[in-house]
Amino acid sequence: MSSPIVLGIESSCDETGAGLVRDGRLLGHALASSMDEHARYGGVVPEIASRAHLHALRPVVRQALDEAGLRLSDIGAVAVTTGPGLSGALQVGLAGAKGIAYALGVPLYGVHHLAGHVAADTLEHGPLPDPCMVLIVSGGHTSLLLVRDLVRDPIVHLGDTLDDAAGECFDKVARIFGLPYPGGPAIDRTARAGDPGAVPFPRPLAQTPQHRYDFSFSGLKTAAARWAEGHAGRELPVADGAASLQEAVADVLTRKAVEACTEHGVDTLVVVGGVAANSRVRSLAEERCRAAGVRLRVPPLGLCTDNGAMIAAVGDLLVRAGAAAAPLDVSIDPSAPLVHAALQPLANPARGVAA
Repeated sequence: MSSPIVLGIESSCDETGAGLVRDGRLLGHALASSMDEHARYGGVVPEIASRAHLHALRPVVRQALDEAGLRLSDIGAVAVTTGPGLSGALQVGLAGAKGIAYALGVPLYGVHHLAGHVAADTLEHGPLPDPCMVLIVSGGHTSLLLVRDLVRDPIVHLGDTLDDAAGECFDKVARIFGLPYPGGPAIDRTARAGDPGAVPFPRPLAQTPQHRYDFSFSGLKTAAARWAEGHAGRELPVADGAASLQEAVADVLTRKAVEACTEHGVDTLVVVGGVAANSRVRSLAEERCRAAGVRLRVPPLGLCTDNGAMIAAVGDLLVRAGAAAAPLDVSIDPSAPLVHAALQPLANPARGVAA
């Protein structure tokens, strides 16, 4: 007997996503972005994002259902991002999810946004190996995690960002270089015409034992700003700067991730999050994983950035693991730490239950 169809809703930042998953299979998903509305400000404006979610949520859910050839009444459970993220944006998604769950009389699950990024890979490559190493790289987060059973076991943090995340570094340096927002894709495009060895940017925390698997990109951002300032009155070789910055970020991320795999005896590395779409991060990860005998898993580009499919994927795993549904008065947690995939306890957390 198949599991119920899970609707996933994501609204933590500037993208409104809805996805439908059953038994690990993606049935349909849709996405609306307010990114263009934020571009003039060089970053996400929370009030604009919240208003955009209000306008987009219902059409996005309808589009996902239409793509899957389903009706609203076919939904058997609803999963929604309850943290971390922008408070107002999260509230919009949660209110919509509560309304659907209540109207249909189906269980509601509160999901950690970053666990969604991890689960996104399962929609392409199947169940996660137990254990696996996960590198989450996004605009606001850079973490190196040891993951066993994603929805039953606590997630072990080997390292996290101490200041700016990798994606944040890309955004800020892109602005310094005169490149458009969002900075990550702009840096990636511009770097193709540059020399990655042109500028000797530092590799932060590369040789710091007490922060062996932590990340810090604030100093790299500052180094890029100083380099740009050094060209005052002259044309800035933006392509070389972008290529060198991208190389420094990719070098630090992939080196630490592969070293962690080797040290912990883990043979699979999963790289997820928006920065996982970066071409150099992907190619250097492939190169280093191949040399170390580590299998690399990276979701398709469309599932790297925020989307509803990844939240539905976590909800599907929770349903199949026998997780307790969240109460309808569940609230958001804008700064929720990543310890468990769900922001409510499992009803039957014992390992060995079929998932």
